[in-house]
Amino acid sequence: MTKRNVPLQVKNLCFDARGIRLIKDVSFDLTAGSRLMVLGANGAGKSLLMRLCHGLLVPHSGTVQWGEGQEGKMIRQAMVFQRPVMLRRTALANIAYGLKCKGVARPLRRDIAFDFLSRVGLARLANHPARLLSFGEQQRLALARAWAMEPDVLFMDEPTASLDPSGTHAIEEITRLIAQEGTTLMMSTHDLGQAKRLGNDVLFLHRGRVLEQASAQDFFQQPKNDLAQAFVRGELLWWKKKKDLYPGGGIEQIPSDRI
Repeated sequence: MTKRNVPLQVKNLCFDARGIRLIKDVSFDLTAGSRLMVLGANGAGKSLLMRLCHGLLVPHSGTVQWGEGQEGKMIRQAMVFQRPVMLRRTALANIAYGLKCKGVARPLRRDIAFDFLSRVGLARLANHPARLLSFGEQQRLALARAWAMEPDVLFMDEPTASLDPSGTHAIEEITRLIAQEGTTLMMSTHDLGQAKRLGNDVLFLHRGRVLEQASAQDFFQQPKNDLAQAFVRGELLWWKKKKDLYPGGGIEQIPSDRI
């Protein structure tokens, strides 16, 4: 059974697609209040793992077990995707619809929705069609919509991957505000700078396996795994064949199931 300070336990999680194992025996705990950064190269399995944890995909084997939140209530969770999903409604109505699904009384929805729009700097666009907003504005709206649900755990799948530095800064500032309210974060990114700025824990994935889990400070100062060390140094070795990896430098000795 999960403890209240461990809202999510993942044990021996595996996921197959077309006979190929993409997530391989992944186990970890997500502790309450953590800002867990899921790191790895493109194709490492970050997005798949997030969707499995959120319940959008069913694992081939293993378990994703949720604990209890405050006062023994079920954990509330939400997810923000790399490409925001907007309803065919105004920006304000996108948030109001989520509040309706949450069971918030109709007379309260508009004021609450407008408050969260204001928090992300979109109050002036309240009556604009959400799908006509810029990409960065849509991502801020997606965060506002998730934030309004008051989740205990918020999953964020590379939310700044397609944004410029200004847009990235805005998303990171909103993320900090959400975390300050006590929301536990699990966020995938391949941006090491972002992970250092936002994270206090790191889960490092390579080809569907967890190769290292550590505090952010320990991971960035002295990662234990050799591939994690190469990742932190910024070396581009993940898609090369074993025989091509830095001849004479020892990397070619990495077992083939880890390349």
